[in-house]
Amino acid sequence: MIHVAVIGAGVIGAAIAYELSLVKGLRITLIDKQVPASGSTGAALGVLMGVLSRKTKGRSWKLRQTSLERYETLIPELEILTKQSIPVNRQGILMLRFAEESIGEWEKLITIRQSQGYDLKIWDQETLNRKCPHIDNHRIVGAIYSPQDLQINPQKLTQALVKGASINGVNCKFGIEVKNIISNTLKDSNVRQCYKIQTTEGNIKIDELVIAAGLGSTPLTITSSQPLDIRPVLGQALQIKLNKLPGNKDFQPVITGNDVHIVPLGNREYWIGATVEFPDEMGEIISRPELLEKVKRKAISFCPTLQDAKVIKTWFGKRPRPQGEPAPIIRKLPHYSNILLATGHYRNGVLLAPATALAIREYWFG
Repeated sequence: MIHVAVIGAGVIGAAIAYELSLVKGLRITLIDKQVPASGSTGAALGVLMGVLSRKTKGRSWKLRQTSLERYETLIPELEILTKQSIPVNRQGILMLRFAEESIGEWEKLITIRQSQGYDLKIWDQETLNRKCPHIDNHRIVGAIYSPQDLQINPQKLTQALVKGASINGVNCKFGIEVKNIISNTLKDSNVRQCYKIQTTEGNIKIDELVIAAGLGSTPLTITSSQPLDIRPVLGQALQIKLNKLPGNKDFQPVITGNDVHIVPLGNREYWIGATVEFPDEMGEIISRPELLEKVKRKAISFCPTLQDAKVIKTWFGKRPRPQGEPAPIIRKLPHYSNILLATGHYRNGVLLAPATALAIREYWFG
């Protein structure tokens, strides 16, 4: 049997392990030095902004489109297999529209999406007030509503992917760190082949390797001729609870505007996020509470009823952002015959996980 190792058990690595588990004749090992979804995935909000994205062609749109299609089958597939419920908000995403913005670009996007089989709607202020009376800001003149975009709980999704992969025979090894990639040069070439990975629990012989370790991908490639340069971008978010459900209790979409997301969780609870904080000149990145407060104030300016909410918790995570090439990185590691990279998804890991997993599967196994 072909032995494939996947390093990284965030949503990307977990999706790859699960997708490969559907291929006959493979032996798969999923490895992470932490428990699944402990890194960037654990801090994500799971807002799957595909149809609302301004990407309309090329690789960026194709990945989004593939993921949207796969999610429709993946979620029920996992729930049946694992007997676990995956929290999904299917009430769409509402993009707030401000007075200073032109409507023309949205009209063009709507025409394109209609030709692709997707539904986008322009709401005027009257429609927005009727559908979402809790939105109240003099600068907001309407919204763009995408009923086919989703929000999914990233941690629950990743846990279901790992459990599904395990049920399908994947060997999951957590709390184990990969220290080194051991390779040799193929005869009559300058191409190397990884035949073993060195871990804190000994060496593991492999035939194929997928590096899906987010920020941990860089040290794993440091000895290659073209090591990855992936740097952290910090994001903070908070969870709140209200005494009374705002707006229409039967219509609670994700609300987004000026890069701030308001994510309904049920039980009058919401996630609000997220900041975008880059490293300083020394390469250090430290969470700044005043930036999270700014995000909170923005959300309250959109929905004043959030002012009365109780903050249950705050958290932060580091997103993997590639330098010198577009996100995400889905390709071979140069000069290696059997190492694929699936990393550096920046802010779109949850959105692009299914498409990434399919790309890895198709690259090797059709």
